[in-house]
Amino acid sequence: MGIGCRMPAWSWLSAGLCLGIGLAPAAPALAADPPLLHAMFQDHAVLQRERPIPVYGRAAPGATVTVTLGAASATARAATDGQWHATLPALPAGGPYVLEAKSGTADRIVGDVLVGDVLLCTGQSNLQLAVRAAANAPFEIRAATDGAIRQLTVATQDSLVPLESFATPVAWTVGSPDTAGGFSASCYFLARELRKSRKVPVGMVVSAWGGSRVRDWISDAAAHRTGLFADDLAMLDLYRKDPQVAQRRWDATWEAWWHAHGAAAAKGDPWDPAYPVAGWATAPAGLGAWALWSGTTPDGFVGQMWLRTTVDLTAAQAAQPAILDLGAVNEEDQSWVNGKGVGGTSWSKQAQHVVPPGVLHAGTNIIVTNIFCSWRNCGMSGPAATRAIRLADGSSVPLANPWRYAPVPDGLIAPQLPWGPTHGVTQTYNGMIAPIGPYGFRAAVWYQGESDIYFSGQYQRTLAALMADWRGRFGAGLPFLIVQLPDYGPRPTSPVASVWSEVREAQRRAAGADAKAAAIVTVDIGDPANLHPANKQEVGRRLAIAADRLVYGGGAPAAGPGPGQPRRERDLIAVPFTEVTGELVAYGGDPNAFELCGLAQQSCRYVPARIGAGNRVAIVPDGREATRLRYCWGDSPICTLSDGSGLPVTPFELDLPKQ
Repeated sequence: MGIGCRMPAWSWLSAGLCLGIGLAPAAPALAADPPLLHAMFQDHAVLQRERPIPVYGRAAPGATVTVTLGAASATARAATDGQWHATLPALPAGGPYVLEAKSGTADRIVGDVLVGDVLLCTGQSNLQLAVRAAANAPFEIRAATDGAIRQLTVATQDSLVPLESFATPVAWTVGSPDTAGGFSASCYFLARELRKSRKVPVGMVVSAWGGSRVRDWISDAAAHRTGLFADDLAMLDLYRKDPQVAQRRWDATWEAWWHAHGAAAAKGDPWDPAYPVAGWATAPAGLGAWALWSGTTPDGFVGQMWLRTTVDLTAAQAAQPAILDLGAVNEEDQSWVNGKGVGGTSWSKQAQHVVPPGVLHAGTNIIVTNIFCSWRNCGMSGPAATRAIRLADGSSVPLANPWRYAPVPDGLIAPQLPWGPTHGVTQTYNGMIAPIGPYGFRAAVWYQGESDIYFSGQYQRTLAALMADWRGRFGAGLPFLIVQLPDYGPRPTSPVASVWSEVREAQRRAAGADAKAAAIVTVDIGDPANLHPANKQEVGRRLAIAADRLVYGGGAPAAGPGPGQPRRERDLIAVPFTEVTGELVAYGGDPNAFELCGLAQQSCRYVPARIGAGNRVAIVPDGREATRLRYCWGDSPICTLSDGSGLPVTPFELDLPKQ
């Protein structure tokens, strides 16, 4: 992942491997012709209709490039770095065409090119979830005979700098029963709906990575503009220049966070060799997913866990350069040896940490790690031999002594590694958005948020920055179809705090503040027991409803009703609703799931509500303090308010006017 060698292990060995020290001399690189056309332009591509068509690639510096598509043509001159960019005139939907680029003796021909609507489909694992994993998959795959639906999949890739093209080859795939099982289910079912209503080819560029945070999908410049990640960006810049110095700064940052948030609850620093661990439990010898240690499912406890062990070294062993090797870690660790920070890793199949000189000593050495995990199979896994102190002479001392462990108090979530894949800043943008280039898109689908549930306070500003950032690359008018988080987790029987609801609210507000964005509600079609609900057909249908309004200018609302500003009216609180189809309705009687709250979560309580004239909902105050109104709050709430469209009213939290 990334570019060059990040040198996650001992620098003296990694540097040698990067430079070829100790290896046979590398054969001299042969001069190769530039690829001429960018990798986005391949057989079976779909180009955006009814807009000028950008085409680009590489040629010899200063060379003239001529591009033709059917009867249309354009000419460009390559810059001093070889990059060229041409613009073909807008074309209506149609094809197949042949796209050809010529420069001197170089000639690149691409066939079976269609012109239609192109979707940029992005996010995390729910966007990645394939048709083969969706509900009724065998039937859906057999029925996938429409070859005018096509997908290009961008392989997962992080990078310290923006990539000009893809690190892994890409290809356009024509939809068929043999291929559609691997398509993004949400985007495929959206494309299928668009084919019914628009009857034009639909191309899907799927660039998604399970577990990724929103901040990792924005450029360096956009991340700076948010004002949210200054320290992370400074460390990331340092990491590009000197990884080991950056790791030491990260150690200090992590420890400062603990001193500000966790030290009081834990009565000290668990990485301190003198810290008392008598009350810590002992992990099974094979380690593995920590949720299984108590006989639960692999989901079990998520959050953060302290783990500690010891290793005995001779004086000769302790004097050698060494790395601490923890094997496979899910998801992110911060580690110490004898109380000295040795850095962190993220999503590492081999979590290796350089041990600074002088840290190891003869006798018993104390190893401590703190692991953050957000979903399942959390902890250290793999054979015991993968966990060891690895020495410069090639020998290893296994971490064979028992591991003690203790969970971090609930609600404490540490900062995450700036250069880590998926959790970091800008890394996924650099590896999976920048390489696309200025391709033409009709709309973007954004289906993400699960990995930001602990960082909801940053989400609205970061998502707004992402939309502005991508419009700078793909066009100022790019619409965004934002899929809200589905229901997942316990169904509330009383008012509860909910990090899932906080992200849904941030998504709602980001869409509401942007004239070219819509939030698609899915809180009623998820699965409380499954983070990846299978009903992606309904997700696709709702995306198509939003697209009809936002992308194609249709008159129907893009989603279900949304709230206006509540008003106090005599002995009632009245909430007007907008974008209502027909009239508000409530299944099973009066609408449920309305809450009034004061400043503290403990003050929240359910209150009766009824539908009134003019598509308003009336709430009767109970005489207690009320500064906020919430609806449909909780990880997996059951909410009954809808309208003539059958779409649910969006969950929301609103401030109430003062009395």
